Amino acid sequence: MLTAIPVGFLFGFFLQKGDLCGASAFSEVLVLKDARKIWGLWLAIVTGMAGFALLDLLGWVTLSPKPFLWAHYRLGGVLFGVGMVLTGGCVSGTLYKAGIGHINSIVALLGISIGIGVVEYGPLAPLNAALKSRIWKAADGSPVTISSLTGLPFWAVAAVLAMATLGIAWLKRPASRPAAKPARSGFALTRALAARSWKPFHAGLLIGLLAGPAYLSSAASGRHYPLGVTHGVLHAQLVVTDGNLAYVYQLPKPVAGNGPAYSAPPAPKKIGVVCSVVAGGWFSARLSGQARLIGKPPEQIFAALIGSILVGAGAAFANGCVVGNIMSGVALASAGMVFFTIVVVLANWATTYLYLMGGALRVKR
Repeated sequence: MLTAIPVGFLFGFFLQKGDLCGASAFSEVLVLKDARKIWGLWLAIVTGMAGFALLDLLGWVTLSPKPFLWAHYRLGGVLFGVGMVLTGGCVSGTLYKAGIGHINSIVALLGISIGIGVVEYGPLAPLNAALKSRIWKAADGSPVTISSLTGLPFWAVAAVLAMATLGIAWLKRPASRPAAKPARSGFALTRALAARSWKPFHAGLLIGLLAGPAYLSSAASGRHYPLGVTHGVLHAQLVVTDGNLAYVYQLPKPVAGNGPAYSAPPAPKKIGVVCSVVAGGWFSARLSGQARLIGKPPEQIFAALIGSILVGAGAAFANGCVVGNIMSGVALASAGMVFFTIVVVLANWATTYLYLMGGALRVKR
């Protein structure tokens, strides 16, 4: 619990500084012809993967790539990709933007929890259970991963992708460096870094470095998986609205068999993470003078509510969002998470083209 809160706080802080939301990252490729946020997400994935490989070699964590539930990821990815455009944010994006004061994001937090609940416990629960039988497994029955497809161990996959990313970064470097600025004192530099916005790749790199401590925090509570926020949003809503539920912190219990060594963590840890993400986003925005209530037209708020229900339902079907499935899942080399990412991006682009751009690609003049 004590480690989950600072991890969530730093995660929200970094997200706000780089405005690193999955919804805008994918949409801006079409709307603005700008892929800088996707590059930031990729750096978060590759840096996190390198950290996971090191922790695995040290024996400090158990790598747990998600199974290839192709029907879940196909349906969930479409709902999630469409919903995130209407909402103006993914789950993590909605959290840190709610901390800033975006009214549509604050409303969307309610819609996300409703969408998750409808799939987990409501009328779509039978469909969610039925789709679990549609799974693609490796020859030995384990989850399909990049390692199982290529024959390379996880650390080698991480090394190859890290070297390729470094090569791309080298090619992308500016041809000429800007003139050196006058040196600042340590206090002035820290204040400037805290107050101004960051480039997406700065935030992505720091989020990737944070992924390792997040994995250790989860493992300590019995959840052998890196950072995720989807179900924390649902549990936070249930604490507020369901008075008949009692959430009590319990130590993780040992589990027999070949699965994880301990049971899933208690709900308070998940709640602590998502609440800390909101707080981290608020604190970051406060330092830069951006934390304030930001009103939106009623039609945008209504669209955000409908979209957030789709985001929640999609995240529930896929058992994760941009954080749990893309940042963490792809970093664990899960082939299913790569498939989910492709579906989400295509659905996002189709909705961006039809909803945000009116069905017409912009022509440069």
